[in-house]
Amino acid sequence: MNPSNSWEFTDDRGQLAVSRRHPARVVAYIQAGATLWDHGLRPLGIFGSHHDGDAPDPAKAGELPLADLRSFGAGSALDLDGLYAAEPDLVVAVSYGGGQVYGIDPEAAKHLEERLPVVVLDVGKDRSLDGIRDRFTALAASLRSPLQPTTTELERAQARLRTSAARPDAPRVLALSAAGPETVHLARPLNWPDLRALSGLGVGLIDPEEGSGSNWRTVEWSVAAAFEPDIVLTDVRANATPREQLQGNAHWRAIEERARFVAWNPETPGSHHAHARYFNTVADAIDGATRDTQAL
Repeated sequence: MNPSNSWEFTDDRGQLAVSRRHPARVVAYIQAGATLWDHGLRPLGIFGSHHDGDAPDPAKAGELPLADLRSFGAGSALDLDGLYAAEPDLVVAVSYGGGQVYGIDPEAAKHLEERLPVVVLDVGKDRSLDGIRDRFTALAASLRSPLQPTTTELERAQARLRTSAARPDAPRVLALSAAGPETVHLARPLNWPDLRALSGLGVGLIDPEEGSGSNWRTVEWSVAAAFEPDIVLTDVRANATPREQLQGNAHWRAIEERARFVAWNPETPGSHHAHARYFNTVADAIDGATRDTQAL
């Protein structure tokens, strides 16, 4: 072994991952894999969460070339034997707090850490979007990313969104995930790093306020319609009910008639590029909704 080629990284649990050689074969949770791809690093393979189906969820994949990557399954269906057989040097996972590996069974996570170096980065409510981005950038740098992230694209997108949101007639924005034809999960903006970032840039996000649930308030569609949003950030992950299955609900149709819709991935990649794209997409919607209002 060449000591100069060894590698180590302290993850967000405070645990030190160590490899005798510099990792070149990385298996990652799909969100983490999409982030590494934005840094110019191609993962060996990816895995999903309990919310995903048999195939990787394209909504979570960012710009990953899914057709060319191996998927090791999702949630309880994670193929540990297949993952080990692929001989990765490193596994990159995410957590929503407490250090627990997200998306796979605790026993499977335990076995992974017994066999392979595992890095877990926190993407939960206690982290800022800037903080998530910085930690992925640090990991990518340690993995010898060929791309150095530039702040120009992100700073321009943030400035543009701040200007759009500052208009006196700026629209009201509601983030949600359709649970079915009768109910909907309304996002609590302060508990989502990406939504909190929008609020910090001046976007008028609707808070569903009282009710149970940490990240979501689950209600009937009539409650969502009563907020009269001008823009709806709608969860497009595979576990959310698609819009075409909601047409039988009159309250949904009322939202659809008045609001602009923006595809929202609550598990957006943690890169400068992905965050700039996210801010620009919301700015586009705000500018469009403002023009609609002025035309009335």
